[in-house]
Amino acid sequence: MHPFRPNILYLHSHDTGRYVQPYGYAVPTLNIQRLAEQGVLFRKAFCAAPTCSPSRASLLTGQYAHCSGMLGLAHRGFSLNDYTQHLLHTLRKEGYHSALIGEEHLSKDRNAIGYDYVSKIEGFNSNVVAPAAIDMLTKGLTQPFFLSVGFFETHREFMKPGTPGDVKYSRPPAPLPDTPETRRDMAAFKASAAALDRGMGEVLDALDDSGLAENTLVICTTDHGVAFPRMKGYLTDHGIGVMLILCGPGGFTGGRVLDALISHIDIFPTLCDLLEIDSPRWLQGTSMMPLMRGEVEQIHDAIFAEVTYHAAYEPMRAVRTQRWKYIRRFDHHLGPVLPNCDDSPSKDVLMAHGWKERSRPLEQLYDLIFDPNEACNLANDLSVAVVLEEMRTLLDDWMYKTNDPLLRGPVPAPPGAELNDPDQMSASYPTRFV
Repeated sequence: MHPFRPNILYLHSHDTGRYVQPYGYAVPTLNIQRLAEQGVLFRKAFCAAPTCSPSRASLLTGQYAHCSGMLGLAHRGFSLNDYTQHLLHTLRKEGYHSALIGEEHLSKDRNAIGYDYVSKIEGFNSNVVAPAAIDMLTKGLTQPFFLSVGFFETHREFMKPGTPGDVKYSRPPAPLPDTPETRRDMAAFKASAAALDRGMGEVLDALDDSGLAENTLVICTTDHGVAFPRMKGYLTDHGIGVMLILCGPGGFTGGRVLDALISHIDIFPTLCDLLEIDSPRWLQGTSMMPLMRGEVEQIHDAIFAEVTYHAAYEPMRAVRTQRWKYIRRFDHHLGPVLPNCDDSPSKDVLMAHGWKERSRPLEQLYDLIFDPNEACNLANDLSVAVVLEEMRTLLDDWMYKTNDPLLRGPVPAPPGAELNDPDQMSASYPTRFV
């Protein structure tokens, strides 16, 4: 009897959060909607780090960023401790052929990751990535395969708004005021999301046309929240909430929507469980397969997320349960770390109204039932002091269990890393090298 070895198509975007149609947002993405209606959508899926390389490293190694070594951005000098911990190397032992088309953001040199094939394309926008993926699927790819297709969209700079109507009638994300500038910014995001959706749809159509869809598990996700102020790089749900749709063999069918807490680090162990292979010793996530088989309603009581470096040092950790969110800072920078917020018209609006002078609390506690936008910090509210202590303990226990380097004080960047100063206004300001 031959082992069960479906193909795996990993479709991933930049900075999309959950701002796509099947999560209820007014962002038309018909192809992603179609995939959701065919597969399983996870309504409460979260990244393990709301910054680019640490998030992707967590998904693809099945461990937290401070354990994998990817504490900051790969193009700024951070890296995995061990690239053989990447998912593709475990799959290779099971006979999988691996190919990378587009972006993965885990190494300055994409060839260093270990893929059997790395596409030689100029740029990672959907109009370049999708044709390259289609060409590979239609010309024949050694099976079983692990195909990583990474789109630049919806990273900034966004595309121009599609229509004047989009500029007039778009609604900015929840953490932002509704102004002409933020509406135009959101309309531009929607144009980029449309390009992403077209690219993903073209790849999915090629998968169907090539006769591979029936035996291919599609994993569709993004790295973290959208690139707006107080979203990307933040540990609120605006920053760590991600789209996650799985479609294909293993029970990932039927248009189901699940509300269980899921972390990106659960994908690697889920694939091991699905393929009935031993999980590598370093995995820190939990298989979703008991959830898919209906054996349990939850696989986590809590999920965890972290930031250490983005453009600048900003150490933070968070724990989230179904009801509560607790965030703790580990630095003494009083105001927002502005280099970690992408430049944008929306950022300009906040800056014009004194964002730089606003202080940040060392601790944040949010009741996600009564305050889903995480706007009312209850850390100093004595009526929830017991909850605060429980959440502190959960976070402390996780940090000790995973040997978080923050327990030993400030975390140094590796030699050669490129950093902004936390006091600067933008990542575009002059940097220094460690």
